[in-house]
Amino acid sequence: MKTYRLVRFSSELDGLALEDAPRPALAHGQVRVRVRAVALNYRDLLVARGVYTRNPRIGLVPCSDGAGDVVEVGDGVAAVRVGMRVAGTFFQTWLDGAPTRAHMRSDLGGGLDGMLAEEVVLDEHGVVEVPAHLSWAEAATLPCAAVTAWHALVSAGGLRAGDTV
Repeated sequence: MKTYRLVRFSSELDGLALEDAPRPALAHGQVRVRVRAVALNYRDLLVARGVYTRNPRIGLVPCSDGAGDVVEVGDGVAAVRVGMRVAGTFFQTWLDGAPTRAHMRSDLGGGLDGMLAEEVVLDEHGVVEVPAHLSWAEAATLPCAAVTAWHALVSAGGLRAGDTV
């Protein structure tokens, strides 16, 4: 399969290389997603330039936001099925509650390999179903932007149930 990897930091984005890579193995509780669309965020540019605050690593598969269809499920997967349209969540291990430092290190295309590949393997709980009315491109734009909006309204803004925006 084809995947992009960060081979050097560069302001011109020529530090990305398209490579042939083996299909990642599935572990217990994981799903394989055929990536149909990837969104580019400003954060992804900072990662490629080597100036993102979490010190990106050479060899990283970039891009936090992407959407695709599930083509295989591993043992123990209960809530995701083959054929489901999904997007990867920005923080793979943050499911609820206040975010921790460990959650912050589970960001796709930063702490973990991202979505800029033909196929990716993600934990079952690291994907969300994409509504059928969204195109692949539309679905791919949601993870980072949605988390950013949520953070602005809830974490920073103090929005609570019953409040009006």
